[in-house]
This record gives sequence, C-alpha cells and structure tokens, in this order.
Amino acid sequence: MGFLSDLIRNPLFLSAAVGWFSAQFIKTIIYIIIHKEFNPERLMGAGGMPSSHSATVCALVAATAIVYGPGGFELPMAVFFAFIVMYDAMGVRRETGEQAKVLNEMLTAFRDMGKTLQTRDPMDQFKELVGHTPLQVLIGAVLGIIMGFVVCGSMGFI
Repeated sequence: MGFLSDLIRNPLFLSAAVGWFSAQFIKTIIYIIIHKEFNPERLMGAGGMPSSHSATVCALVAATAIVYGPGGFELPMAVFFAFIVMYDAMGVRRETGEQAKVLNEMLTAFRDMGKTLQTRDPMDQFKELVGHTPLQVLIGAVLGIIMGFVVCGSMGFI
C-alpha cells in the first residue's frame, strides 16, 4: 500500500492527473453546449477544446518547476517532454484527423455508389477528433499551468 499512498501524495502526479481531468471535463461541457447532447466518448477521447495532452504535460511542468526549481535535471526533462507532446498534438495527430475527414467522405461516396470496402464495416467511420489546433493546445497549456499551481499550492509547496 506504500506505493499507492506515495503516488496520491506526489504533487507531480496529482498535478498532471488534475490537469488531464480538468481538460476532459471542460471538453465534455463544451461539447454538450455546442451539440446539445452528452457524448461519453468526450470524457476520455482525444481532440477538442481544450487539449488534455497540453493540460497534462504543462501541469507536470508547473509542478516540477515549483517542487524542484530550475537547477536540476527534472525541469528540463519535463519541459522538453511537454514540447514533444504538444508539437505532436498539433502536427501528426491533427493531420491524422484531417485525413480521417477525407477518408470518411470517400467512404460515404463509395457507400452512395453501392460499393463497400472489403477490409472495413461499411458503416464505420474514422475518428476525426484526434489532434488539436494551436488555440486548443494554448488553452490546454494555460489550464495545465493553473492546475499545477493550484495542486502544489493546496499541498503547501507554494
């Protein structure tokens, strides 16, 4: 039980978890407001506003900066990890979502022509919400930094 009790008292772990959860919760609320329906996939799914990837890694960066300061190896590791994750969310993953939109249009066109692809269920769609716009990444990053400060402050590190 020592591992779990240490983990739930770890400000870096808690900051990242709260950053992720906050972004997913906000993302779900925004989806409900825009689409007037609850989609449970939004609670865990990728893509959308704000970026939970950015919120998670930026909460980790903020907590690392607060707990360890700039002098050690911990902060540079967290910062560069965050850059890689956010770059990927805006780049490769966003492009994957754009390609999914085109493929879904093609699948619909094939279906309308009475054709199906042998390798897929003809009613399946590719996930289009997998990446983030720069604004979604920025808002997620700000949310994560705030959550890192809130968690570390509530644990007496500030």
